[in-house]
Amino acid sequence: MAHTTAPATGDTPSDHSSGESPRLDLDAYLARIGWSGRREVSAETLRSVHRAHLRGIPFENVQAVLGSAPSLALPDLQAKLVRSRRGGYCFEHNTLFAAALEALGFGVTRLAARVRVDAQGAVRPRTHMLLLVDVPGESRQYVADVGFGSIGGLYEGIPLEVGVEVRGGGRAHRLVREPHHGLEDLWVLQTFQDDAWSDQYAFSREPFEHGDFEVINWHIATNPRSPFQHTLFVQRTTPEAHLALVGHIMVTTRADGTREKRELSDPAELRRVLDSDFGIELPEGARLEF
Repeated sequence: MAHTTAPATGDTPSDHSSGESPRLDLDAYLARIGWSGRREVSAETLRSVHRAHLRGIPFENVQAVLGSAPSLALPDLQAKLVRSRRGGYCFEHNTLFAAALEALGFGVTRLAARVRVDAQGAVRPRTHMLLLVDVPGESRQYVADVGFGSIGGLYEGIPLEVGVEVRGGGRAHRLVREPHHGLEDLWVLQTFQDDAWSDQYAFSREPFEHGDFEVINWHIATNPRSPFQHTLFVQRTTPEAHLALVGHIMVTTRADGTREKRELSDPAELRRVLDSDFGIELPEGARLEF
C-alpha cells in the first residue's frame, strides 16, 4: 500500500516541556466512549468501561502506514483518540485506557506480551501492550486490553485466574499457564474460535515502563519488516458485529459467527468505508493507495 505523509491533529507530537505531568480529561474521555455509569471503583465498572472503550474508539495504524510512529504522550493521545475521529493501535489505546482507569481509582501495571496469532511456533519479541488491573478491596487482579487488533481480543477485563472462561460480545476467553524458564510460568490468553481454543499472546507479570513502550512503538511503526509499517489494519467492535479491514479486504464477523468478506474497489471506497463504517477521518491531504 503506497502512501504519502501529511501532518494532522493528533499526528504531530506536541511540546510538553513544562515539567508538569499531563492529566487526563476524564469527562471528555467518558463522553467519547459513551459511558455514563457511576464512577465507583469496582470490577463491574472495569468491565463496562472496557466494553465501552472497545466499541467507542476504533483500532487503526494509519499513522504508521503514513510513515511515522504515533506519539504516546497523553495530550497527543487525547487530541487524536478522544477529540478527533481517529483511533490507534495497542500502545495508544492501552496507554489512554490506563490513564482513565487510574483517574477512576484503579491500580494499573503495564505489561508486554508476545503475540502468538499465526506465529506457527515462532518466539516473537514482546510487541504488544496489555494491562494488569488492581481493584481496591479485591484480592484478585484483572487483565484488561482494549488494543488488541483482532477479533480474538478481550471484550472486557477478565480475572487473572487459570481456566476461568469469560464469554461476552460473541467472544470467549480464558487464561492458562505454561512452563517457562523465567521467574514465573507464563500466562497465555486463549480465545475459542472455529471450535477450538487458540493462543492469542503470552505474558508475564513483569512491569514495563513508558520508555519501554516508546522503544517498542517506534520499532513497530518504522521497521520495514513490521507489517504495521506497510499494511493498513483497522478494526471496530459494535454490538452486532466485528469489522476488520486488512489492506483493502473487509471482513464482517457477526455475533453468531457468520462472516462476510469483500474487496474494496479503489482508494475512494477505502476512504468512504473508513469514514462510514469505522468512524475514522483521515488526516487532511493523506492518501492511502492500493
